[in-house]
Amino acid sequence: MRVLIMAKEGEQSETATPPTAEAMAEYQKFNEELVKAGVVLESGRLHSSSQGKRVKFDGKKRTVIDGPFAETKELVAGYWLWQVRSIDEALEWLKRAPYDGGTLEVREVFEYEGM
Repeated sequence: MRVLIMAKEGEQSETATPPTAEAMAEYQKFNEELVKAGVVLESGRLHSSSQGKRVKFDGKKRTVIDGPFAETKELVAGYWLWQVRSIDEALEWLKRAPYDGGTLEVREVFEYEGM
């Protein structure tokens, strides 16, 4: 199964303050473990919402809304796409992540037959 791990926005990610060198080294070590285990399919960090856009659909009307977006706790800052055997496996990996704060969300990706 594929799961999407979403890192929620916070003040640090929205203001683009870089992590410390030590924190980045711990993160890179953890990510290398995931890659070696064949778990990571893709990963990335998103720019702040001030550079984002939204498209609102209302019937046939389309409205483009420019960032920044007010509710940063609802925004995604970064993501991993993982290949795992189960949600439980994804959670076991995620619990080993070197984070000291924040929230990460795990969601299974729908697999459509024939696609």
